[in-house]
Amino acid sequence: MQAILAVFRSRAQAIDCVSRFKHFGIPASVVSTPKEANVGCGLSAKIGVFDLGRARQALSGANYGAFVGFFRVETKYGKTFVTPA
Repeated sequence: MQAILAVFRSRAQAIDCVSRFKHFGIPASVVSTPKEANVGCGLSAKIGVFDLGRARQALSGANYGAFVGFFRVETKYGKTFVTPA
């Protein structure tokens, strides 16, 4: 499984980001941030790998002071790997 997470240090901003993504036509959901990311408030916005470019554009005009960045999450062999996207 692969996905992209928009990680925030604010739960409210993570939830607002999901609404923003949906407004821009990007399928998104609120998920728990994996502990392997070592950042954030515990919630992230999850999108598909192929939506990363559109998500970057959607956030370019937003003022999210708690935004940490985009991370690629991949699960292999029962382990979760998190890398910057």
